Amino acid sequence: MRPGTASRTAEYAAAFRALESVRRPASARLFEDPFAVHFLDAGLRRFVWLAGLPAVGPAVFTYVDRRWPGAMTSGIARTRLIDDHLRAALRAGIAQVVLLGAGFDCRAHRLPELAACPVFEVDHPDTQTRKRACLARRPTPPRGQVSYVGADLAREELGGVLRASGLDARAPALVVWEGVTHYLGAQAVDASLRALAGLLAPGSRLVFTYLHRGLLAGSAEFADARTSREQVARDGEPWIFGLEPAELPAFLEARGLALREDLGAEEYRARCWGERGRRMRGFRFYRVALAEVPPAH
Repeated sequence: MRPGTASRTAEYAAAFRALESVRRPASARLFEDPFAVHFLDAGLRRFVWLAGLPAVGPAVFTYVDRRWPGAMTSGIARTRLIDDHLRAALRAGIAQVVLLGAGFDCRAHRLPELAACPVFEVDHPDTQTRKRACLARRPTPPRGQVSYVGADLAREELGGVLRASGLDARAPALVVWEGVTHYLGAQAVDASLRALAGLLAPGSRLVFTYLHRGLLAGSAEFADARTSREQVARDGEPWIFGLEPAELPAFLEARGLALREDLGAEEYRARCWGERGRRMRGFRFYRVALAEVPPAH
């Protein structure tokens, strides 16, 4: 992310959510995000408007799939997967949520299940300032109990930031860390995981996304990956960190966390669209993991 600006990749993620919100009838959508379009620049907003027109919409979606292979389908399916993890955590009795590196995520406002749940949004002040300004311009105030926690985690310690935010460290929490780890160095990821494991109450859950390390190391081949890597690098937000899926359980255990689930893009797309999802191209290097803070010994 360039200093003084909001994250461009956060804007692209919002664009994919906006596209899903106009693509199909409401009953057939994986989710609806009426806020996403408000974070887009004029060009992307026009693109979403065109996608909602029956005459040209299919061509727009075909163009997106060819321009950014797999990015849209992966982004949409992972949004739904994380929504489902969040709902499951609430049903299990977790009553506070942290959106870590929130970007333009508006789960606190679009999910009715969170209307009465404290949500802590932790993000870089530049992105958070733009987000709050966009929400303030809406004619209807967004719902939800949101505490905005502006922090530069490259300079501030995560545990201290969360303690100062008012998070109740005695009660289990769900932390959503979506679309962030691959922009951080290994030291920052390590420090963040250790901070969460040391602060959060047993039974707390962490949902996070990560890249297959083979993509960055050159030890694994993924179709259409080069296009996406070049795009994020041009936007000043290159991918620099990844993990090896086979090593993830031990990696998390060493940092005080227990792995509960780890899915690749073809797997979580299949949860949304069945066998058709497994055949979708692109972004097979992108993964979503669910971890938990185990009971104290």
